[in-house]
Amino acid sequence: MRSYVLRRLPSALLVLLLASFLIFAILRLVPGDPASSLAGPDASAATVAAIRDRLGLSEPLFTQYASWIGDLVRGDLGPSYAIGGDTADLIGDGLGATVELTVGALLFVILLGTAFGVLGATSRLRWVRAVVRVATTGALAVPPFVTGVLLVLVFAVTLGVLPPGGRVPVLSAPDLGVQYLLLPSLCLALPSAAVLGRYLKDGIERTLAEDYVRTATAAGVTPRRLLWRHAMPNALPPVVTLLGMQTGHLLGGAVLVEAIFAWPGLGQLAEAGLTRRDYPVVQDLLLLLVTVFVLVQLLTDAVYAWLDPRIRWE
Repeated sequence: MRSYVLRRLPSALLVLLLASFLIFAILRLVPGDPASSLAGPDASAATVAAIRDRLGLSEPLFTQYASWIGDLVRGDLGPSYAIGGDTADLIGDGLGATVELTVGALLFVILLGTAFGVLGATSRLRWVRAVVRVATTGALAVPPFVTGVLLVLVFAVTLGVLPPGGRVPVLSAPDLGVQYLLLPSLCLALPSAAVLGRYLKDGIERTLAEDYVRTATAAGVTPRRLLWRHAMPNALPPVVTLLGMQTGHLLGGAVLVEAIFAWPGLGQLAEAGLTRRDYPVVQDLLLLLVTVFVLVQLLTDAVYAWLDPRIRWE
């Protein structure tokens, strides 16, 4: 297992290097100049040039990129251009909220996806399978900003059982924090849960159609034992890979969901950094998200290899 993961580390580092270059280059292609934004519309050309020199923006692009990567290797994220403060402190303040939202959404994805997959594949009631099919189709078809508004209207405005937005940290006040977490995490989780449920349903159906399962059924093995001892383990490897990919989608989708529910996470920080052309904040934030996604993929590969030993030999 260890050698399997170590063989994938060079490709992961290469992905991070390429991602850092693309992030740096794309931000420089976006119209606008941080120095002009900081100086104001009435500033003279000399003032703008002085600010560019102070921020290091007048250096060649390769020098700026090398300086950024060198600071990252040393653990120095540098100061923010426009928002103010240290970039590491700004990211640290929002990281906890985004991780909390992503973990809550991931739990919903696992629970709902498993329920969708098992019910859709094994239920003998036609209406249950129809409800699962409609639910997964609706979760995929309706965009998150519409889902978020509907959840607020139903549970916050009409029923009044959950708060419409904001955040209370779960670790500081678990009872109240969970109430604030439920709606945004459910909104973020629904599309991924629908995808996971469909993959799991197909995997279970394929496994239950195998000859050895039919033989076990004829020998008197109970349907529940067939499902949890045979069908689920054989359907899990591709689902685990999909779950790792969906974790990256959850991190990306958290930006929109945070805006809908006024959740003070990295999404609001990214919006502020892009609006104000704050290069250090946006660069470090995007590279952090890519790094988390790469680490999740490494973990997913390791779990896949553990579930299916043939992968290690290959």
